[in-house]
Amino acid sequence: MMLPMNDFDKPVDNPLLSAPTNYLHDAVLAAAKGAWPLVGVGDKNAADGAAVKAMRESLSGADFGGIVVIGEGEKDEAPMLFNGEHVGARLQPDWDIAVDPIDGTALAAAGVPGAVAVISAAPRGTMHAAPEVYYMQKIISGAAGIGVLDLDLSATENILRLAAVLAKPVSEITVAVINKPRNFELIDEVQKVGAKWHRFDEGDVAWGVAAASPDSDIDLLLGLGGNPEGVLTACAVRALGGFMQGRLAVDGEAELERAQALGLDLKSKLELHELVGEGRCMFAMAQVTDGALGKGIQASGSKLRITSYVVDSLTEQALRLEQVL
Repeated sequence: MMLPMNDFDKPVDNPLLSAPTNYLHDAVLAAAKGAWPLVGVGDKNAADGAAVKAMRESLSGADFGGIVVIGEGEKDEAPMLFNGEHVGARLQPDWDIAVDPIDGTALAAAGVPGAVAVISAAPRGTMHAAPEVYYMQKIISGAAGIGVLDLDLSATENILRLAAVLAKPVSEITVAVINKPRNFELIDEVQKVGAKWHRFDEGDVAWGVAAASPDSDIDLLLGLGGNPEGVLTACAVRALGGFMQGRLAVDGEAELERAQALGLDLKSKLELHELVGEGRCMFAMAQVTDGALGKGIQASGSKLRITSYVVDSLTEQALRLEQVL
């Protein structure tokens, strides 16, 4: 259920959110606010670093315990929000945490649409974490795709099936595919079947969530995108009751060797319940620049108006919020 925008002067601890969703929401607001002074400056590492620092500080006082299973890398590479880091004030880690303080760092650096701050949480041990593999082949839609779409089918067949079940002409089906060379053949196929290709150049979390959301203009997301981002997105898709499948995809021989050494399955489809297991799952996203589900940060004097999107499987609500910080 989508609730209307809230008043801009709502407190950060929004009464519509239950703990620990409140803390996740605070974390993405903090990351977006932290990155804002560096949006459009041209330094993506600085923007990302500011977002990481702000998100970590926000999570440090949160009244829960979690382990970052999808984060900024291993400890020696990322000093904050690294894979395996404990977050939250409670010692007992009850949650798997996946973070991307800025999904679309180059977009934020350039000050162009598509940059978001995101975080997901699910019960400990339920997230599919394979950080050694960078890419994932994905298919995401709303609930209409359940039992209809399949990653093993061609893009053409999936588009035709979705158009039929939605009772829409193919020409009105909008398919989001990231504009990268690895997806050029897929983009060509989408256009040849007559569907509308929605182009975006980086950061596919927001577009995957949009594909699963009943009130967005995106019907389907296809193609090769980030594997860690896929698990982040899966939390939102499951909470929304949408459809998603994925398959790990290695990039080069070195990554293939690492994946094989770890015994990772590179052939099987991952169903949604395999990407994120049973139990409560939560997702929060704040728009840094304009994007799929809201306007980017708007400055007014010393205040920032930030649009966020929160999904919690416990409440079965999708909330789009606006707040001034």
